[in-house]
Amino acid sequence: MNRLSFESNITQRIYDDYMRRVEKNTSLLSAADCNELIMEINSHIHEGTIQSKDMNKDGVLLDILERLGPPEEFLKPLVARKKLNQAVTTFKPSHIFQALRLNLTNGFIYSIFGLLYLFLGSFLLLILAKIISPSHTGLFYTNGEFGGFGFVRETTGQVEVLGYWIIPISMAVAFILYVCITLILRLKTHK
Repeated sequence: MNRLSFESNITQRIYDDYMRRVEKNTSLLSAADCNELIMEINSHIHEGTIQSKDMNKDGVLLDILERLGPPEEFLKPLVARKKLNQAVTTFKPSHIFQALRLNLTNGFIYSIFGLLYLFLGSFLLLILAKIISPSHTGLFYTNGEFGGFGFVRETTGQVEVLGYWIIPISMAVAFILYVCITLILRLKTHK
């Protein structure tokens, strides 16, 4: 792999450090796939520095690298996809397990987000259902045992125990879910 060279020692050190991080994050890939990604990144950096009219190459390089983002973040899905392609073509168990691990981690996290958003939407719809059909929405008990929660079609013999308190409770739960989703997203993006 050919590295770019810069006149300034500072610019060269910034570039070398970034490329070391790229190489570290693409080390699971085959040499060809790794070189392909590195050449693509080099192409972006080279084109960006040539197009810039700014004489301060340190600042130009930093701007380009900031737009690309940390390699630890933007390379994850690319490496996972390439590793999956490699596993499909080679059928080597080690490649298959690495591809599954890379892809399942991202898939698991997004599944958790999906479930949290589903619950958030459900509690918001519960508020709307209580306003539209108060006698069929709530926490229901039958003979002292749990009978249902949410929207219930048949309420004969059931007692709704929360009444309109279900609205502020649902709002509080929805708010807590929203805060949790936001915090988890923030943690995931700042990892």
